[in-house]
Formats: sequence, structure tokens, C-alpha cells
Amino acid sequence: MAGMSAPTPARLPRILSGMQPTSDSLHLGNYIGALVNWVGLQEGFDAYYFVADLHALTVPTEPEVLRHRTRVTAAQFIAGGVDPKRSAVFCQSHVTEHAELGWVMNCLTGFGEASRMTQFKDKIAKGQNANVGLFAYPMLMAADILMYDADRVPVGEDQRQHLEITRDLAERFNTRFGETLVVPEPHILKESAKIMDLQDPTSKMSKTGSTDRGVIWMMDEPSKTAKKIRSAVTDTEAEVRYDVDAKPGVSNLLVMHSVLSGTSIPDLERRFEGHGYGDLKKEVAEVVVEAITPFRTRMTELLDDPAELDRAVAEGADRAREVAVATMARVRDRVGLLPAAR
Repeated sequence: MAGMSAPTPARLPRILSGMQPTSDSLHLGNYIGALVNWVGLQEGFDAYYFVADLHALTVPTEPEVLRHRTRVTAAQFIAGGVDPKRSAVFCQSHVTEHAELGWVMNCLTGFGEASRMTQFKDKIAKGQNANVGLFAYPMLMAADILMYDADRVPVGEDQRQHLEITRDLAERFNTRFGETLVVPEPHILKESAKIMDLQDPTSKMSKTGSTDRGVIWMMDEPSKTAKKIRSAVTDTEAEVRYDVDAKPGVSNLLVMHSVLSGTSIPDLERRFEGHGYGDLKKEVAEVVVEAITPFRTRMTELLDDPAELDRAVAEGADRAREVAVATMARVRDRVGLLPAAR
């Protein structure tokens, strides 16, 4: 009808997640547990994925190492299938509003409340440096989420506490200053397969808790990956059977194969009936190498052209900053900060 404007398209619900640049490579467990989910979430959400480089400052790291790992982490998002044309891929420190909103969150948080956060206590118990930044980590994390009016935050069932303080702070702010911040809901990820340590299959594969022989790094040479799988701990039996309690090593190999090949575990058990562990390890190695080779190839391309990678991250920061600037303008006004004179 003449004179009528087109309806405004509905905004996709917004989702946000980040990852610290704490290593030179993701391992297979990170890839399957986090990155594969992030890629899928691009379909139904306006996605913001950031490298949490400010959070990484809580652990003493050489400046050049941090810079390198920040680029590596951003490249891993893209190599794993995150499309920077659809999802904002950026560095936390490139959007300075994160630190500013983090300070506001600090000022809303009671000391006792922050002291009870399990992440701080767990890290101190493991010998991490007890700096004030680590203590205030949950408040900066809350700022990361609240900055983007995120409707949903992808979390595993075991990470609910990390989101609870964010929701509490958003509600506290809104109660005191008026409706300003979106209170996010958890987007509970469907239980992804847990990839266990190759040398200690009762423990999860870990960047920090595993030995190098127990971890499949996504950037390992294929020959090294195959060798690690051939050396994986199994048991003294010879039957290829899924039984996490009695046969954790064999079960872990079956899970890797199943997740990456799409073959069900019962089908794999039937296929390897009458075969030894050597045959299983050989085939698992082939499946893993085939699955991670495109990732390694894309990573190499991205890291060989750092200027192009930096451009993609800068474009992501520009998109993120548009939202962050608007959020902080609301927050500054509500808390009573004097606007800068023009």
C-alpha cells in the first residue's frame, strides 16, 4: 500500500562467548566441546565471539607470547568454521568499554560475594597468582556479557555459577538505576562428547592438567597425532567394547572415532569385533587426522597473512564497538557520570 514503510526486520537473539589466549593451539576436546557448538549457533543467533586477552593478563605471560597467542586464538575461531562476515570476531581489549563496565560491576559487587566465587578459590588452590585482577575476574566477565545485550550465553551444565553473578549484577543495576541491562539466559549446550586424556583416560584432556603425550593438539603434525593415538593407554584385555568404568581408554578412542566419523559406537563395536586394539588405534588415528587437517591448513593460511587476520579482527571490533558504545552511554547516564563536553 502506498505510503506504508516496510516492517523492521526482527533482530536475531544475540549470543556471546569468549576464549582466553592461553596456548598455541586448541586441543581436540576444546574443538569438539566449544568451537563446534559456536559454529552451529551462528545459524540462529547474532553471534559475538571474542578473544579474552584482558582476562589473560591475570596470569603472568611474556608480551610477545600474549600477542602471538591472541592472533592464534582468533585464527582458530575462523579455521574452526566461525564466519567473520556473519559473526563478530574481536579482541576484548580492542573495545575499551569492557574495562569501563567491568569497573561499574566491581562497584556493585560485595567483597564477600566476590570471595565466594569458586573459580577464584579453585585457581588459588592450584597455585595461580592471587592478584586483584583474578579476584575481579567474574565482574569483568559479567561486563563482557552485559555489554552486548546478550539474550543467551552458551554454557555447559557445570558453568551455571559463572552466569548467575552476571544475572544478579544486571538485576541489581536495573533495580537501582532503572531498566538498562538485558538479563541474559543460559543457553545450555547439549552434552557434547568429553574427550579424555590419552595417557590418563579417567581425566579430561586439558591444556594445563595433561602431559603433552596425553593431548591431541589441533596444530600437531599428522605423524605426531598418529603416534600419540598409537601410544594411547588401553587395558590388558583385547575386546573393543565401550565401557567407561572398565575400559576408559578404549571407550575414549571409540568416542573420538564416533564424534568425528559420524559412526555410532554400537556400529564401531560390531566393526571391530575380533580385531585388536592396534587396528582400532590405526583407524582412529586416520579419522582424527582427516578431521583436523582442514583446520590445520586454514590456520596456516591465516597465520601466514597476519595483516588479513588483523583486518578481520578489526572489523569484528568495529561491529562490537557499535553496540558497546550505546550500552555504555546508557550506563553512564543512569549512574550519573557527567557527559563529556563536545
